Amino acid sequence: TFQRVIPDVAVDPKAVRKVLLCSGKVYWDLHAARAERKAMDVTIIRLEQLYPLSRSELDAALAPYANGTPLFWVQEDPWNMGAWYFLSARLPGMLGGRFPLGCVAREESASPATGSHASHKLEQSRLLDEALR
Repeated sequence: TFQRVIPDVAVDPKAVRKVLLCSGKVYWDLHAARAERKAMDVTIIRLEQLYPLSRSELDAALAPYANGTPLFWVQEDPWNMGAWYFLSARLPGMLGGRFPLGCVAREESASPATGSHASHKLEQSRLLDEALR
C-alpha cells in the first residue's frame, strides 16, 4: 500500500547521529552513498507525499530517534527552489523543537539545473558529501 512517510529500518536508532528527510530520486543516491561510505549512523526517511503532510506518520517515523538529533531536509534542487520553503514553514511546528532543522541543497540559483552533466555530477557529489558528513 502507499505510504506517505517511509521510515528507515536499516539503521539502529540508538546509533543515529543525523536524520535525513528527502523525497524522490535523491533518496536512492543517498542510500547508495551511505552504503558505500558505511555511514550507518545516518538514517534516511522518505516523504512520499509532501501535501498534506501527515504529522502522525512523520511522528511515528521519527519516534525512535533521540531528542536533539539534527534533522536535515535534503533536496537536489537549489536552496531557493524545491520543497524546502514549504517544509521549513511547517516542520518546526510539527517537530515541536525536538530536532534542530536544517537543509542540504544546491546553492541558490536562477535555474533549477546547471545545464552541464559534469557540473551536475560535481554538485551531486557535494550534496551527498554534505548530507552524510
